[in-house]
Amino acid sequence: MRVLLVHSNFPAQFRHLCVALGSDPADEVVFLTMNPRPEWNIPGVRKAVFLPDGEAAPGVHPLAAQGEEAARLAAGALKAALALRDQGFVPDVIYSHSGWGPGLYLGEVFPEARRLCYFEWFYDPDGADARFGGATQQPMDRARARARNLPILMDLANCRQGICPSRWQAEQFPPDLRRKLTVLPDGVDTEFFRPAPDERLVLPGLDLSGAAEIVTYATRGMEPYRGFPQFMEAAARLMATRPACHVVVVGDDRSCYGPPPGPGRTWKQEVLERLRLDPARIHFTGSLPYGLYRKVLRAGSVHVYLTRPFVLSWSFLEALSCGCLVVASDTEPVREVARDGVNALLTDFHSPQAIAARVAEALDRREESAPLRAEARRTILRDHDLRPLLARHVALVKGTEDGGTAAG
Repeated sequence: MRVLLVHSNFPAQFRHLCVALGSDPADEVVFLTMNPRPEWNIPGVRKAVFLPDGEAAPGVHPLAAQGEEAARLAAGALKAALALRDQGFVPDVIYSHSGWGPGLYLGEVFPEARRLCYFEWFYDPDGADARFGGATQQPMDRARARARNLPILMDLANCRQGICPSRWQAEQFPPDLRRKLTVLPDGVDTEFFRPAPDERLVLPGLDLSGAAEIVTYATRGMEPYRGFPQFMEAAARLMATRPACHVVVVGDDRSCYGPPPGPGRTWKQEVLERLRLDPARIHFTGSLPYGLYRKVLRAGSVHVYLTRPFVLSWSFLEALSCGCLVVASDTEPVREVARDGVNALLTDFHSPQAIAARVAEALDRREESAPLRAEARRTILRDHDLRPLLARHVALVKGTEDGGTAAG
């Protein structure tokens, strides 16, 4: 089978799928992407790089800006697809990541192909994420949110089937648009992310092997969507009252979701200027290779995961799979997976005081946490184990079965 995968990044959510499809000599796999990532090469997968077609036009109306960006990405991907067809590559199936535009017009180049789309989010000014902040939205802000759905709606209209990684994310789509959606979690490599009770935290330039208490936090970007300001305030409280407590933050000093605090500013800068933190006990590692990131998870005393009602992070599921003692925000995406006091400890996203108190409780009761940690691991093995989910994902791509459960 010939498969065309489409994502601006590489390999992103399709990493495990790439490995599975690329390992089958019966498959020819091409990945259409803007990111060549020379450090990432997956056997059996050929990358075809595209660029946005043209420059962003000046003076684009705010309500058309998202559509204009999607159109430039779609046109760039369309040109790359035409080149692939000229080279003799005609896919049986196109599987594209939706929301940003690259897959919008590939059906015009390859009308023979069955089209699948991976959907992460539907923007709703009355939805859970929009309500969460509590601020009143002006009509233009509401209109911008709805305008962000234009490429998503086009993808949904033109695909044969859509895939959502969680039921809660699928439920953000209006009920009458869910009939094409299948809920299929991305999956966690539970063989890799498994408990190691004797792990010690030793990284290049950082040795915490003798630390009595280690609180960990992992994120792609340090931003309000993932509760970074609240976590840092909670960390300051913990460090002030627990002199043996070290805090380790994994992630990049950038905003992946939402705007930065100001031009040329980052949320890390804002927080560090405002809080008094002991530099000997707060450790920023930057992004880490998977092996070192796993070491942080497994060596920590308590792992903190915070999120607004938005896309659920892999890091939360990976921490549970490692049997971490997790303190997490009591928000909808977390509650789809976690129950308070059963497989995690939940707390108020908005309250640094409540977060600090829950982490302190967890630190004080570590000796009693074995059942909770074990249940965290069982939850992932039952509902998010990569092996059965990947088999269903491959079957969905190859058209041998529907691959998951309907969104309802």
